[in-house]
Amino acid sequence: MMENDFQLTPTRPYMVRAIFEWLEDNNLTPHIMVDTTQPNVTVPVEYVQDGRIVLNIASRATGNLVINNDFIHFHARFGGVSQELWVPMQAVMGIYARENSQGMFFDPTEYDNAPQSDINASQPAVSTDTQRPKRENKAGLKILD
Repeated sequence: MMENDFQLTPTRPYMVRAIFEWLEDNNLTPHIMVDTTQPNVTVPVEYVQDGRIVLNIASRATGNLVINNDFIHFHARFGGVSQELWVPMQAVMGIYARENSQGMFFDPTEYDNAPQSDINASQPAVSTDTQRPKRENKAGLKILD
């Protein structure tokens, strides 16, 4: 069988998970650099500079962190406001430690020849949080006599 007879999935998600775990095991702070010009990136745009954003994905800085083959998804606080972030794996430019910059940056063309199903799977699922109507906050303090 020739190498061109089959297509391999990208290594990026596997490397991101491995380096993330290694950084956390060594008490380092994992950061990812994200290309915000890629489709389906959901990050706070006010923090984007030159089409890029650096995000702290340490367990202690995120909520509900999921790193799968298609996306990195988590909740994080920006200016005291919790936000839901979606980062397609092809938008991850690199993962590294804040403390010493050890980590890995990826080949930007890795996803150019990826199997089509992987690219199409990069559509984020619609969050049920955004579909639910906000309920009126009736909680509050009452003065009792």
